[in-house]
Amino acid sequence: MNWMKEMAVIQLYENLANAIIEQAANDFREAKRRLQKNARDAEAEKTYRETKRFFRSEWFSQLTTLDGELLLEKLEEESE
Repeated sequence: MNWMKEMAVIQLYENLANAIIEQAANDFREAKRRLQKNARDAEAEKTYRETKRFFRSEWFSQLTTLDGELLLEKLEEESE
């Protein structure tokens, strides 16, 4: 594989990783919004917990160099 193809493949993987993280952030925001309306929303609570766990996970750190804890703090601040 030549270097241009390798770079294209790397870019595709980076795009996928970014899309995964962006979706998790959107899911977190939606779950947080739903919990603010109804603190007993079990599905929103589950999504909220799962996304927090994802941002703290080894998988997250393999997808990006972002600090998951810092990202969580920023997401929490958004909803205040």
